[in-house]
Amino acid sequence: MSGAQQAPLRTVDVAGASGYSLQQVRDLERLGVIPPAARSRNGYRSYAPLHVQALRAYRGLARAVGPVAARQLLTELRTATIAEAASAVSAVHVRLAQERDEALRAQQALHAIRAEGHAPTFRSASDAASTAERDTMTITQLAGALGVRPSTLRFWEQEGLVSPERVTSLRARRYGLSDIRAARIVAALRNAGYGIPAVREIIGGLRRLDGLGETERVLQQRLDQIAARTVALLEAGTDLAAVVRSAQRPPAAG
Repeated sequence: MSGAQQAPLRTVDVAGASGYSLQQVRDLERLGVIPPAARSRNGYRSYAPLHVQALRAYRGLARAVGPVAARQLLTELRTATIAEAASAVSAVHVRLAQERDEALRAQQALHAIRAEGHAPTFRSASDAASTAERDTMTITQLAGALGVRPSTLRFWEQEGLVSPERVTSLRARRYGLSDIRAARIVAALRNAGYGIPAVREIIGGLRRLDGLGETERVLQQRLDQIAARTVALLEAGTDLAAVVRSAQRPPAAG
């Protein structure tokens, strides 16, 4: 590379190269998305190409994980070691993959419901004997499979979203195949941002066999959104790498 010093960038230059407005550039600097700009003798901001790369990285990250998490991650990357930064970025990819797997399992559960020709039902204790032990899960097992707390499953039960069987003298919960499928769909809907009333309405439609098409649409929309977020993260990759590499270099001499 040439040792020639690059001319500093003005706020308008950074805005044009990053796609943000002048005010957004200033706001994102104030929020810590990019390092503070140097100031010239007359007080004007003086930026470098790294500021543009950080802003482009933020745009992709914000689409992938949301603006708050993106700001936090970029702040961490500027002071992290290469190993720490690689781990942090990999964690985002893993989280998106987990969300996709979760949505796919919910979609598969819906397909099983359609194939069986009946919606998830809330079975009474008298039906318990007909369910094979291998087709049931405890509340702890199901919570682990869904990545939620047992208290979340109890809350969903309280809200009428899932209805496990009660077995043994301790009245322990046991989830059969139908309940597991319903819980997977509930988990996917909740992670997609649907509130309890909306989830209750969708699950109610499944029980009436008139909500299969709408639920399929919602789950496919969820998968499409995860795919778009994953592509946004991939597009931010080169700029993220530049941010990480800059943290490994000593600051330029004044």
